Amino acid sequence: MSAAKQGVASSREGRPGHRYSPRWRRLTIVILRPLLYGLLRRDWRGRGNVPRKGGVIIAANHISESDPLALAHFVYEAGRYPVYLAKSTLFDVRFIGAVLRGTGQIPVYRDSADASMALRDAEQALLDGECLMFYPEGSCTRDPELWPMTGQTGAARMALKTGAKVVPVASWGAHELMPYKKGEQKGLAGSLKKGLHPLPRKTMQVIAGPPVDLSRYEGLPLDRETLRAATDDIMAAITALLGELRGQEPPAVPYDHHKVLEERRRAAEGARGPGAAAARGPGAAGDARGPGAAGDARGPGAAGDAGGPEGAVPEQAGPAGPESAGRRAAEPKAADS
Repeated sequence: MSAAKQGVASSREGRPGHRYSPRWRRLTIVILRPLLYGLLRRDWRGRGNVPRKGGVIIAANHISESDPLALAHFVYEAGRYPVYLAKSTLFDVRFIGAVLRGTGQIPVYRDSADASMALRDAEQALLDGECLMFYPEGSCTRDPELWPMTGQTGAARMALKTGAKVVPVASWGAHELMPYKKGEQKGLAGSLKKGLHPLPRKTMQVIAGPPVDLSRYEGLPLDRETLRAATDDIMAAITALLGELRGQEPPAVPYDHHKVLEERRRAAEGARGPGAAAARGPGAAGDARGPGAAGDARGPGAAGDAGGPEGAVPEQAGPAGPESAGRRAAEPKAADS
């Protein structure tokens, strides 16, 4: 019997491979596949860009809590079973935990002090040939027009560390089925009515591009500069694909949610008067995001950088920002899609 049928992928270093139950995977296919075919229309492009074998990272934009299912359907019909990174706490929920473990979804321990240990299972899954799903933004986009935000470095780190290809994917349409409940209250996001809207049937547009060329980063140290540059390349590829789907020109500079929040905080403090900021003290959270601030404490390798969609369909962390002035922002993630 093959390793795939046994539900245990082979390991390159003699460690136990990535485990899952073929029965659980078949059950989810039997239930979800006809449901998704009936619920949604499809406009799919580029499935041939998804490798049918070997470890691969699917890096996608995130516009709705419902797009993980639509993206999973696309990837499955391209010949791969999707494996998401899920909050570890979800594995403690009785039925949900059983489904996640059975299908081989990967827990991310967001409070772990050792980021490399927190992502070891994801690395092993890639080495064992799984198809790993990443949302590099860390959460549903807060861009008022629903363009991708700046990305976190987890997908780039995993790709450069394991040699796995990164296939950029853009999706559009899930925001009409279920707009993100915490989205901006202006622009396109603000015009959407919150809640589930299955009728009339929505069309899920999904496009996969060729793998992102990260060859220029091979052999370089996985430091902040390298990871940021590789992440920017990945996000640029995703954004270009989304522009193709929407028939629009993407913004020249991606939305930086952390920078916007910081600007709003400063504006609020300014409105309260000069004594407000001083009362906070130099160690207060949010003060210039110094090396001791909560946002920087975990660094680029923290578990929050996994960039996963928050699991089979869970919620996701706040987005990380870029490195340089005007682009640099903290890189932690807490669960919150």
